[in-house]
Amino acid sequence: MSRIDLHLHSTYSDGSFSPTEVVRKAHRSQVTTLALTDHDTTDGIVEATESAREYQIEVIPGVEVSSHYKGKETHILGYFLDYRNVQFQQHLEALRNSRHERIPKIIQRLNTLGLSLSYEDVTAVAGHGSIGRPHIAQVLIDKQYVRNMNEAFSQYLAEGTAAYVARTLPDVADAIRWIQNAGGIASLAHPSWVRNTVEELRIACKELQAFGLQAIEVYYSSHSTRQTSDYLNMTRSLGLMATGGSDFHGKSKPDIEVGVGKGNLKVPKSILEELRNCAEKARKN
Repeated sequence: MSRIDLHLHSTYSDGSFSPTEVVRKAHRSQVTTLALTDHDTTDGIVEATESAREYQIEVIPGVEVSSHYKGKETHILGYFLDYRNVQFQQHLEALRNSRHERIPKIIQRLNTLGLSLSYEDVTAVAGHGSIGRPHIAQVLIDKQYVRNMNEAFSQYLAEGTAAYVARTLPDVADAIRWIQNAGGIASLAHPSWVRNTVEELRIACKELQAFGLQAIEVYYSSHSTRQTSDYLNMTRSLGLMATGGSDFHGKSKPDIEVGVGKGNLKVPKSILEELRNCAEKARKN
């Protein structure tokens, strides 16, 4: 049985496996089409594409762009985009710079709380990736200040905790526009993070649709059967497309695997053609 997975992270952002390793995991899970969607970077796409040739896996150029919508951090997935687009890369670079500005401030707050760690500790964990809070969390685990990722975030890194520092993020309308200007399809990632109820989400999606949103991530590792059904009905009623993926990160989310999520994820291959056709039509225009 072949599968698709359109939401995967590698060491180029906050994943714990290289693009090559992610592709190998995809092959073992019988994934035939995948999208590498690292946070605010497309640097891993070339490696993923080259590695995928061995297994005849299709790699869709993707990204997950951080933004804000009415004061809440909101992520927009981009698919089939021209990741070499110069202007798009400039936007992503600015976003990555905002991460580098934020990290020292968080570290300073942690130091004030009596936790000894440095910027160098965090960049060593991040490697060549787009640096973020999960890398700080990993340092806290390594230094035995916390036992796991959940504890690191709930005690120190989540919004409302003592070491939390907000990021400077673009408006969600800008994130959608950047993706579309690079020829991509813009999809709302993990919609349950955006609004709590279906009706609240519907109102939000209608507004985001006015900004150019084209799809919603209907199929997702933590969605219940009811949520998947509700979100699918929402896409149909609003005239939006459906996307789906595991949101695989590796060690920071050990219960999520490539292609199958928490074991019951099934992203229908039928959504691919609609996305592909929409992207091709956009390029012709």
